[in-house]
Amino acid sequence: MKHKRIMCVLALTMAASLMLSIAACNTVNNVTSDDTSSAISVQSVNEDGISNYNDGEHAIEVSGKTEEYSNVTVTKTGSSSSGDEADFYGDNAAIFATEKATLTLKNITVNTDGTHANAVFSYGEGTTVNISDSTITTSGNCSGGLMTTGGGTMNATNLNIHTTGNSSAAIRSDRGGGTVTVDGGTYKTEGTGSPAVYSTANIIVSSATLESTASEGIVVEGKNSVTLNNVNLTADHNNHNSDKTDNFNAVMIYQSMSGDASVGLAEFTMTGGSLTNKTGDVFFVNNTTANITIEGVTIVNNDADDVFLRAAAAGWGTSGSNGGKVNLYLKKQTLTGDTVVDSVSQLNMYLSSGTTYTGAVNSENKGEVYVEIESGSKWVLSGDSYVTSLTCDADAIDLNGHTLYVGGKKYSAGTSSKGTAIEIKTESSSGGQQDGMPGNPPSGEKPQGDPPSGGPGGNGEKPQGDPPSGDPPSGAPGGNGEEPPAKPDSN
Repeated sequence: MKHKRIMCVLALTMAASLMLSIAACNTVNNVTSDDTSSAISVQSVNEDGISNYNDGEHAIEVSGKTEEYSNVTVTKTGSSSSGDEADFYGDNAAIFATEKATLTLKNITVNTDGTHANAVFSYGEGTTVNISDSTITTSGNCSGGLMTTGGGTMNATNLNIHTTGNSSAAIRSDRGGGTVTVDGGTYKTEGTGSPAVYSTANIIVSSATLESTASEGIVVEGKNSVTLNNVNLTADHNNHNSDKTDNFNAVMIYQSMSGDASVGLAEFTMTGGSLTNKTGDVFFVNNTTANITIEGVTIVNNDADDVFLRAAAAGWGTSGSNGGKVNLYLKKQTLTGDTVVDSVSQLNMYLSSGTTYTGAVNSENKGEVYVEIESGSKWVLSGDSYVTSLTCDADAIDLNGHTLYVGGKKYSAGTSSKGTAIEIKTESSSGGQQDGMPGNPPSGEKPQGDPPSGGPGGNGEKPQGDPPSGDPPSGAPGGNGEEPPAKPDSN
């Protein structure tokens, strides 16, 4: 009888120990799930974190659930066999959220090494990724830091992102766009065609440092926007990812007509902070209509040609109608640099709130230009300039030894003028399509069937055996280690 009591106590003790062991395992992984429709999903985490080494798979995938990961390292190698599946729908991303999931990431480290291996990906309307106090490093081509498509949402706070591959923006969106909000942190790119921010979405960055060492600093494509608040941006665009243009620039706004972004008004707004341009123009607008608003920004242009804005045609769109159409608003600014407008481009330029602009405008007398100078602001010419129409007070213009022509007539110093702004339409060159888009506009809808699940190991479990050796599959874009196939610059 005594023996039976001892065995019973041992059995109860072992059962209790097993329950405690399971609970401890689920806690130590720092993975939580709040999903009322299905069982709790807990990733398998080893002492090295969460890893996946297979092509087309994810280290972490969250679909239709609410989950949180913290204090974990995520490692992803392997490539995608389809660039579109990776760029548009999240194939091969290290961390992938979809189907209205809410994913929270805190104090994590993400490393990817593979072609089309984006680090953190939010896909689809209703999907939200919140990431904070984390470090992201990507080294393969076409591997962005933060990626948002199909109407997804990305909220990032205090991140350190560094990408070294080509076509690998630190903050990136693609077809279907979405909403991206970034607050604080440092975001640096080193590859060709890898701006700090590439937008086919609505992207807001505040109190952060952005740097590109081989590409534009910012690119806005189509009917989308970038807003920078108290951001320090440095761009050294010294190499091209496309043969569509010879221009280098810090900020490019354009429409590629690839179907990745709807045709319409693009917007770039920068308030406070600084913009340092090392090579080429500060702004370049082509084949689209854009509103550019600059307020209280310290602008430094180290390029010898000193061009502040160029509105001109490039290789995108239909020749003869693919110029840049720009409404430029300068507020509380003191800046220098010429403004270039070609024969298929238009510009409305507004100086207000005590702005002093020094530069030549449309010196080759090619495009349509309207300049409006609010009382208290000033334009100081640095070369002969030609405008179609002008509105200003008598003391608003300092000719500085140069000649200004208004509507073909020589302007007399010390006279006021009242003109009319140019009517700028928002359509851009369609490349032959009557509706302004090549085929149907991107809707953000994914293809039929389920989203990329990652296949074996796609749930974050480390596959059996060692990581694959050698180079990525040669069939994948850039899989031979060469630059990816040419796409519109920076995309």
